[in-house]
Amino acid sequence: MIEITKAEVNTLIQLQKAETETLEIEHYLKGVEKEKALLEARLTEFKEGLDRLKSELEIINKACSDADLEVKLNDDRIEKSSANLKKVNSKDYALLLREIDNNKKRRESLENLYLKSLEEKETKEGELKEQELMFEQLTQQIRSQQEDIDRKSQSDKERLEEHKEQRQKIALTLNPQLLRRFNEVSQMSGGVAVVEVNNEVCRGCFMNIPPQLYIEIRRRTYLIQCPHCNKILYHIESLS
Repeated sequence: MIEITKAEVNTLIQLQKAETETLEIEHYLKGVEKEKALLEARLTEFKEGLDRLKSELEIINKACSDADLEVKLNDDRIEKSSANLKKVNSKDYALLLREIDNNKKRRESLENLYLKSLEEKETKEGELKEQELMFEQLTQQIRSQQEDIDRKSQSDKERLEEHKEQRQKIALTLNPQLLRRFNEVSQMSGGVAVVEVNNEVCRGCFMNIPPQLYIEIRRRTYLIQCPHCNKILYHIESLS
């Protein structure tokens, strides 16, 4: 068993207080970072939607260009066929007339397709312009919120450094064997290594302590750990 003095018990209690306050601030700051990350995720999701919209517009632009090119090619075919009418015999003349007629009919279909593509392009461009404006406004809003969160949590970040420094200073005054045991228990129990025992009840797990063990804790001669939760126990009245 590890022998312990009243002063060392008090040091352990102060170390636990610094540890608890450090963990509480760290937990709060993790929540702060999570809040910032959720805002960033919202912005990222909007940006992904904007990128999809741009990709859709690129496809429409290509379809519009292809339709325009097809209209021009079709007109060129009509023009060439019409020019060749004077150079062919009667049999080929009839074929060229049929070809010209078919291309004129096709031109109407191609022009309708081109006009439809233009309408889709204009609609999508308007939608994109609106979404880009919304994205710009959302970016400004989220950046402002994130900066506000950072400002509000700055004092907590400073307090965290103070508590870490305080914990380190306290740890340096403690018997290395006790410090090692404290760190082992703290790591296993989520940061709570030292707890009070009162009326034969451990305040760490709220289980009853055997009477003889309770007497030993009150004598404050050795470091004693709870037989149930393994936390280091102390009795407040024994420290008065």
